[in-house]
Amino acid sequence: MKVLVDLSVVPLGVGVSLSSYVAACERVLREAGLDTRLHANGTNIEGEWDEVFAAVRRCHEVVHAMGAPRIATTLRLGTRTDRPQTLDDKVRSVEAKLEDSPQA
Repeated sequence: MKVLVDLSVVPLGVGVSLSSYVAACERVLREAGLDTRLHANGTNIEGEWDEVFAAVRRCHEVVHAMGAPRIATTLRLGTRTDRPQTLDDKVRSVEAKLEDSPQA
């Protein structure tokens, strides 16, 4: 089953700079061959359910191995069975509506 996920992995107990941990998790997602979009507060991921969740698990393993004693992860996910949909499809749909409607 295809899934679209918004993932935020937050290592705890490692100080205030988290970018090296975020970069390590991004590497895991890319190595898994998943379609990703990094954003300011996380990463959108598109892929097959099992591959996505295996990569999320691997992110936890890698971040713990880097010395993070705790990790708080937020996942928001969506699936649909009526038709295929990609991350780009969702963004294009909203952008098209923005172009068609007058500004308030």
